[in-house]
This record gives sequence, C-alpha cells and structure tokens, in this order.
Amino acid sequence: MKILIACSSGGHLAQALALKPWWEQHERLWVTGPTPDAKMKLAGERAIACAWPTQRNIPNLVRNTRLARRVLRDFRPDVVFSTGAAVAVPFIYQAHSVGATSIFLETVDRIQKPSLTGRLVYPYVDQYLTQWEQLHDRLPRSNVVGLVL
Repeated sequence: MKILIACSSGGHLAQALALKPWWEQHERLWVTGPTPDAKMKLAGERAIACAWPTQRNIPNLVRNTRLARRVLRDFRPDVVFSTGAAVAVPFIYQAHSVGATSIFLETVDRIQKPSLTGRLVYPYVDQYLTQWEQLHDRLPRSNVVGLVL
C-alpha cells in the first residue's frame, strides 16, 4: 500500500509520527512545511515541502493545490492521510482523482468542535477520525479512535 501523508509541521506532524506502527510498514511520501523541526523529524523519510505558510494564505493554497495535483498524479497513493492543517485541504479534495481513499484525523485539542480544516474536509473525506467522543457526537460520520499522543 502507498500512503501520502500531508500535514503541517509541529503538533500535526507529531500526531502523524505517533502513528508509525501503522505507516512504517508501507511505502509513503510526506508533504509538509519546510520548517527545521519537520526536516529533523523526517530525516530519512521521503518528503516534499509544501508552499509555506499555509494557514489562511490563499496564494499558498493555490500553490499547494497545484502541488497536490502533481504529487498525487506522480505518486499514485492508495491512501491520502492527514492530521491537518491547511495543507490537508487540497490533498483530501483531490484524493479521489487518483482513486485514493482519504482519511483525516482531527487533532487532539479539538474536543468540542472541529477545526477549520476539519470543517472543510468533512464533506469530502472517506474517513473522519476523532480522538474524543464529544466531537464524534457533533460529527455523526466520524469514528472515535482515542488519543494518539
């Protein structure tokens, strides 16, 4: 199985890295910000830098939409997975264009209501995962996976 993991650096990346028992057994490609912590944490991994910053940045959203189109076409993942934030949107939106299943894991600090990214991808994502039962109550299509970190 081929997995594309698109997430922001920092806490989003930390949560994706915590799922190593799942992703380490598969071919994978990371897409994240070109930050020092991401470069350090992904040393030895195949990674592509997205246009940065991503939060509420329309020009970089357009750049990352183009990046997603190109990366998805070339890598052809079976699964597009994200923990957020904004870099997730163009990859989740375009996952089906290459026949990939899309999975979004809402971050641990989202207990009562979803993040902006979560609200944007919820209608399109194949699996929406939450870490808290309270959030699942607001998003009926979600699945509770419990705490990742």
